[in-house]
Amino acid sequence: MIVGLDGIVEYKEPTLLHLNVSGVVYEVFISLHTYGALSSERCKIHTAHIIREDAQQLYGFAQKSEKILFEGMLKINGIGPKAALAICSTFTPEQFAGIISSKDVNALKKVPGIGPKSAARIMVELAGFDALLLNSGVSVSSAATEASMALESLGFKREQIAKALSASTATDTASLVKEALKQLQKL
Repeated sequence: MIVGLDGIVEYKEPTLLHLNVSGVVYEVFISLHTYGALSSERCKIHTAHIIREDAQQLYGFAQKSEKILFEGMLKINGIGPKAALAICSTFTPEQFAGIISSKDVNALKKVPGIGPKSAARIMVELAGFDALLLNSGVSVSSAATEASMALESLGFKREQIAKALSASTATDTASLVKEALKQLQKL
């Protein structure tokens, strides 16, 4: 299993990358976010190695959180590597965690190849995706996530929390919780 590559970029386009690692050139499919993050000719990427009976494919990501999102998507029945990569290209892991916590099905339906049934299945299967990122040691806009977790532990619903936090202008956890509690009193 190939989990990462470090080498020289020989060829790059928005959806794929040719990476020379010690004389062996690998073709790696990448998301648009990874394409934007690769600026130098030498790079290190996290990879997911997909083995099928007719092909072996590498999918590369600049951030570990993006790889976690991709691999989480692959676990969902009916979502393949192309659809998972389309989601990674459309949303950052932080944006995706926000969409899942606010249950915004319409945002998911904007992704090419994701219809209403797939969007609903993704919502159910990946509930708690932000917690998955936190447990893996990857930081997701920590203040908002910590505030969301604190409010959830107080018994508020995720939809209410998302609305309250989106109306808040604070940047630190304590202020976000205070402002969100004031908003939640009004609801």
